[in-house]
Amino acid sequence: MHIAEGVLSVPVLACGGAVCVAGLWLGLRRLSSSRLATVAMLSAAFFVASLVHVPVGPSSVHLLLNGLLGLVLGWAAFPAIFIGLLLQAMLFQFGGLMVLGCNTVNMALPAVVVGLALRPLLGRGKALSATAAFLAGWAAVFGAALLTALCLWSTDEGFLAAAKALCVAELPISVVEGLITMLTTGFLLRTSPELFTSSR
Repeated sequence: MHIAEGVLSVPVLACGGAVCVAGLWLGLRRLSSSRLATVAMLSAAFFVASLVHVPVGPSSVHLLLNGLLGLVLGWAAFPAIFIGLLLQAMLFQFGGLMVLGCNTVNMALPAVVVGLALRPLLGRGKALSATAAFLAGWAAVFGAALLTALCLWSTDEGFLAAAKALCVAELPISVVEGLITMLTTGFLLRTSPELFTSSR
């Protein structure tokens, strides 16, 4: 779901960059030193998961784990995802430095939204926690697809077909993400429930 260099218009790049800076500022401001190791580990998980691409039609999809990052990290998902995308751009030329702001916002903003909305439901019974975790994984990935499609469409209406194809391609992977987030969150709630409370 990385947008490549040279695709987006200058106004879209500027808007994405501005929102990214605001998100990073909020994320770093609310990040305590005791959470650095957690942020680093989840940033690494995001980095690795995003490198595994599965071909789907003319495009490809990959895991993001941004829903899990949102549930655990809250606003700190912004710097975690930013670092992962920065390393991918520098080491593997995925995306690029000019589009780093837009790519970060596309993946981090849905993560923060689902984290703020659904984290309070965790730990309130197994069924409710599992449902909230699944929705977080599903909604974060599909939200990222919608924001990516919006960036493409805002640049040029000629990208509308590609934007629609992207959203359709992300539907199955969003369900997989929901299941992975649900299972991982359930495990963490049993073993380290403080992960979901220390970021509030």
